[in-house]
Amino acid sequence: MSKYTILHNPRCSKSREALKILEENGITADVVKYLDERPSVAQLKNILKMLGLKSAKEMMRTKEAIYKELDLKNEHDEEKLIEAMAEHPKLIERPIIIKEDKAIIARPPEKAEEFLKS
Repeated sequence: MSKYTILHNPRCSKSREALKILEENGITADVVKYLDERPSVAQLKNILKMLGLKSAKEMMRTKEAIYKELDLKNEHDEEKLIEAMAEHPKLIERPIIIKEDKAIIARPPEKAEEFLKS
């Protein structure tokens, strides 16, 4: 069986729903509470690659106050965007489910179902 990891925020209903979908499908995932266990810049770069995103902004919660405070809307340096997520993990969109060398942002949580079938 493949190993799964979920970047999880227990206070987020969408994240809880995605975790529940994994459990209902008999998957015991490594749960990373990313607000407590901050991902490093290297880990975030790897996750971005697995997600297949063109920009770190696609992995960011753009409505967070810290996004506006740091004026990230006008930041185009990918390195600085990734560093901002490492420094302020609240910026990371959630939940992210990782399986081997692939990942998805399970938003809406039903995307987790599709991911499990792939």
